[in-house]
Amino acid sequence: MVYSPGNKQFENSVFRHLDWFTVVVYLLLVIGGVFSIYAASYDFDHASILSFDEFSGKQACWIGLSFVIGLVLLIIDARMYETYAYPIYLGILILLVVTIFIAPDIKGSRSWLVFGPMSLQPAEFAKFATALALAKLFSGYNFSLNASGRNYFRALLIILTPIILILAQKETGSALVYMSLFFVLYREGMSGLVLFAALVAVIIFVVAIKFSETLILGIPSGEFGILCMVMVLMIGMAAVYVKRFEVARNLLFWYGGCSIIEAVLSIWDVQLPGYVFFLSVIGIGMLYCLFEFFRLKRRALIITAATAFLSVGFLFSVNMVFDHMMPHQQKRIKVALGIENDPRGDGYNVNQSKIAIGSGGFTGKGFLKGTQTKLKYVPEQHTDFIFCTIGEEEGFIGTSAVVLLFLILILRVISLAERQPTTFSRVYAYCVASYLIFHFSINIGMVIGLCPVIGIPLPFFSYGGSSLWGFTILLFILLRLDATRKSY
Repeated sequence: MVYSPGNKQFENSVFRHLDWFTVVVYLLLVIGGVFSIYAASYDFDHASILSFDEFSGKQACWIGLSFVIGLVLLIIDARMYETYAYPIYLGILILLVVTIFIAPDIKGSRSWLVFGPMSLQPAEFAKFATALALAKLFSGYNFSLNASGRNYFRALLIILTPIILILAQKETGSALVYMSLFFVLYREGMSGLVLFAALVAVIIFVVAIKFSETLILGIPSGEFGILCMVMVLMIGMAAVYVKRFEVARNLLFWYGGCSIIEAVLSIWDVQLPGYVFFLSVIGIGMLYCLFEFFRLKRRALIITAATAFLSVGFLFSVNMVFDHMMPHQQKRIKVALGIENDPRGDGYNVNQSKIAIGSGGFTGKGFLKGTQTKLKYVPEQHTDFIFCTIGEEEGFIGTSAVVLLFLILILRVISLAERQPTTFSRVYAYCVASYLIFHFSINIGMVIGLCPVIGIPLPFFSYGGSSLWGFTILLFILLRLDATRKSY
């Protein structure tokens, strides 16, 4: 069902209750994006900002079409999104499969469908389809994520299927975006231990890779630090999670005593094999937790022992995982972690980006006056590295304004999510917030050298119709759902 613009019901349910504040923030972002793209791709021929020969002119065209898409999404009956969530999701999955086989190889990936002068990236549209499908699942009758393992499996299947298909297109950055949906699962009841485990895994991976040269007790310093961390982690979980002070105290005495003995033996030039020492001490600590589990009947003790076991297992698998990555991915991670300095190779983009942002100072060099930008020192500066153009020409003030706009939008989307009367609308809104947070934080982190370069755009700013349309669809479906909240 589509409402007619002259229909009184349409006027009351859409325009009257539309969240215009979010619309204004959206307009500010896309308009700022056009000017930033023009500045990033500007040359000395003085072409018009709206010329179709310029990237900015093409982006303005995509923006005009996105306004049409937004209007169409607003006049569609909000119930249609829930009704056809699964068919839309299935259709996009089929499109992703087709893309693997018919898309041309562009810079090593097969993720773009080419239609003459126009290209589309289906992975960008899979975001809203996956959000709709996940929201539909959670809105099912008496659905509860923690009710059974089957519900977890269904939720993970919806999230992981597009990830696998996009990875098959060799588009790692776009695939990683969908991992942000685990925050939605956490909001809907998933244990915080899962996110905690993910955080621990990231720490283990980074530390093990970064500190692998020097040796302590015959093992790499990174692995030494992680094994010590596992001991501290077990003590902390026993005290905070298990809430048994005597268990935490006994683990502290055990690990502390063994460490003192090892230190004394080292002073006497008696070297115990590092791996044997740590694995034996931690293993006994795990056995102690299992013993206390049978005595106290506290399931949290099993989880504590399992956390230590999985952490140690993951630690010894890090090198295997890293070795199976593509060479350019390994290089980018090493550059991001400061292991290698490659200013003329894989670190070139980030190095030039940081120079551009730093040269902007507090107020910037002025619009169209950025030397790094004009001399094309930063590759892809109108797409993934658009933020460095803002930093060079608008300085700290300009970048702060952009960051503030994104924070306002993200917080507003979260606010919209919390006021939704239905599970479907709430889950969908949190999916939108998760996507925005991931893109915003990773893209800016990538540009300033805090994250490896994985090639994801800055929403509404980076050049490209697929990204702009994808985020427009995400946002305007949410606005349509929110506009009808008072009818429930």
